[in-house]
Amino acid sequence: MTTRSTFLRRLLPGFALQVSAVAAGITAALAPGVAFAAYPEQPIKMVIAYAPGGGTDIIARLTAQFMQKHLGSSTAFVVLNKPGAGGALGFTELMNATPDGYTVGFINTPNVLTIPIERKVPFHWEKYDLIGNVIDDPGNFSVHADTPIKSLAELATYAKANPGAVTYGTTGIGSDDHLAALAFERAAGVKLTHVPFKGAAEVHNAVASKQIMVAAINIGEALQYQKGGTPLRHLGQMSVTRSTLAPHIPTFKEQGFNVIMASLRGVAAPKGLPPAVREQLVIALQKTAADPEFQAKAAGYFAPLRYLAPAAYAQELKSDEADFRQLWQTAPWTDK
Repeated sequence: MTTRSTFLRRLLPGFALQVSAVAAGITAALAPGVAFAAYPEQPIKMVIAYAPGGGTDIIARLTAQFMQKHLGSSTAFVVLNKPGAGGALGFTELMNATPDGYTVGFINTPNVLTIPIERKVPFHWEKYDLIGNVIDDPGNFSVHADTPIKSLAELATYAKANPGAVTYGTTGIGSDDHLAALAFERAAGVKLTHVPFKGAAEVHNAVASKQIMVAAINIGEALQYQKGGTPLRHLGQMSVTRSTLAPHIPTFKEQGFNVIMASLRGVAAPKGLPPAVREQLVIALQKTAADPEFQAKAAGYFAPLRYLAPAAYAQELKSDEADFRQLWQTAPWTDK
């Protein structure tokens, strides 16, 4: 005959194991940084700090499409454009979002580095979880095809004869375009007039309508606008050597102006992502960058790809920030 106490002794060990397993599951689910639900379960916001139609916006939408594919989910990315203040509005919104994996965004150099140097802002590149860099797009000067200026030398000659008459558009103060134009001013010994906009698309519209003389936009963006039908003439690209996307366009250095400038565009998220979620995003972006279909479509948009994993991306940002801080001490790009 089995007594009640004997029965309990036989039952409790197994019961205890079940309780322990349940408790462990609850603990794991509640532990900080541990993803306890399938991800993603809802749309992921992709914050873009520039206006629609520019190079960042176009590549961001393409990247979102392929990241969704490689996350293995039917959950869509929703792109939100937050232009203004040279990118500061969008960068701030991204940094302040909840770090749950449902808000990511593109950050652009040098803006994400130079803006915190020139003025007090809440964001800094170290306040993001870096997912990886996607684009490295050299700077460029373009003019309307009707303009008689056909080279940087001719531009410099005209600017010397007409101080301040050359107007140039950029994506904002402290942007790569702005810094490059200032470098050209120093190299050529000229004075140009800066007209900042909220994004490359606005710069493009301004040069297309002849509101400005020079569009300081990245070479990939310029080629894309030209392909779309805008009559542009490209005066020079700011890469060390000629980009494979534009082997027919001479560099600034070839033309006697030692100006080298480019814009990195990469994916980041608010600091503090759950590790498992962060890993999924990093892997999805890595697979996106290696996807032949993505590469082909990016080439069709004249987007120069340069994938950097998070650690390499962080090292690049750290190095560039040090360079810009040094530049700020010797040649500030705005009034201190």
